[in-house]
Amino acid sequence: MNATLLFLSGVGFQEILLIGLFVLVFFGAKKIPEFMKGLGKGVKEFKDAVKDVKKEVEDAGTTSKIEDGK
Repeated sequence: MNATLLFLSGVGFQEILLIGLFVLVFFGAKKIPEFMKGLGKGVKEFKDAVKDVKKEVEDAGTTSKIEDGK
């Protein structure tokens, strides 16, 4: 989060507006919703994968604790 704020500290409203206008002209109004939908699916899959890895690590930790107790 902190890195994002540092990245955006030098970007003003005019720059964001210019980038948005460029994207609109370059991709067209019909492609942007499809792109955002795909981006949302990608972010969701990434979060699910991170959650799965965390669960596997926690399960491995509890398994090793059980094995150490024997």
